[in-house]
Amino acid sequence: EWGRVFERKSSAAEIIGHLFPETAARAMLARMAAARDAPRVPAQTTSVDAVQARQKRQVREMESFTQRLLATIESERNTGFWKPLPLNSLEDYEKRAAVERGRFWNEVIGRLPDPGVPANPRSRVVRETENVVIHEVVLDVWQDVFAWGWLALPKDLREGEKRPVIVCQHGLEGLPEHCYETDESTRAFAAYKAFALRLAEEGFITFAPHNLYRGKDAFRSLQRKANPLGMTLYSIINGQHQRIIEWLKARPFTQADKIAFYGLSYGGKSAMRTPSVLTDYCLSICSGDFNEWVRKCATTDLPLSYVFTGEYEIWEWNLGGTYNYAEMSALIAPRPFMVERGHNDGVGIDEWVNYEFAKVRRLYNKLRIGGRAVIEHFDGPHTIHGAGTFDFLKQHLR
Repeated sequence: EWGRVFERKSSAAEIIGHLFPETAARAMLARMAAARDAPRVPAQTTSVDAVQARQKRQVREMESFTQRLLATIESERNTGFWKPLPLNSLEDYEKRAAVERGRFWNEVIGRLPDPGVPANPRSRVVRETENVVIHEVVLDVWQDVFAWGWLALPKDLREGEKRPVIVCQHGLEGLPEHCYETDESTRAFAAYKAFALRLAEEGFITFAPHNLYRGKDAFRSLQRKANPLGMTLYSIINGQHQRIIEWLKARPFTQADKIAFYGLSYGGKSAMRTPSVLTDYCLSICSGDFNEWVRKCATTDLPLSYVFTGEYEIWEWNLGGTYNYAEMSALIAPRPFMVERGHNDGVGIDEWVNYEFAKVRRLYNKLRIGGRAVIEHFDGPHTIHGAGTFDFLKQHLR
């Protein structure tokens, strides 16, 4: 029977009539006829231009959303951070600041366990000048993680004498040795002006640690791996600095209550994120980085925004709703805090910097310690100026 149907090359109607009961076959053939006679709709095609236009609309929607947030998010920080701060006594303020400090470290930066292995310090002399001997020091932090840096000891340091220590922090792609570089033809000198060496020649002990923002995508990929775990680069960096401070405080030459922090550029980022949680740093100086940081990270109005640069690791979880640079400075308070700002420094504009620092000055004034918050403007670029900051260090460390 089947063979006869196909040998005759039967029509679709004949095949359906052969396969199905008469009523079902008639209904099926009617639907097929209606579909055949219906007007044909041209096939939909999507051009490259249409796809790009749709993508542009989506991006502009996200941009509009974030730019609206920039206009309103400050009020969220005012409500969540500033209004609850008690300003009538330093004791009450410090209790509240301790709570905020813990929230910043645990919920924004991400806190790892305290260093959990012996320091096992190793050192060697790497350089010597007329007045200073420089040692390279390595300290274990966690299993397979270590901290290292250059320690400069003035030659006139007497046995049993204790002196203040200044931790001098390099910037992006930097090395500890750059903070001691004296060759004026080098990029390192242009940025750092040998500030760690100059301070050691002034009689201070200096230590220039290596921070891990070096190696381009090598460290940026580390940030991206840490973020899903609720961690950041500073989860690791702050653990390294915990070990560094612990080791420095135990040295016979260290005045343990006078360990200061002074960093440039990415080291200035460190000056905001490390002393704000590590209270053993007695003061902090942020050079070449202090900013209206939330706007710097998210605005699309100016080309200096991180939206337009290659630092794709720079953003931190909900910073806009929690801790801009004024709030981080409040975590450093009541300890002394200073900003070093060059008018020609392209990381920001004076108006932004001054706007954010005005909140810091107001806080210190309200706490009746206004002299501990200082900003110095100088006519120069992204560099250590080493004038007002050196005076600030001498004022608070001697």
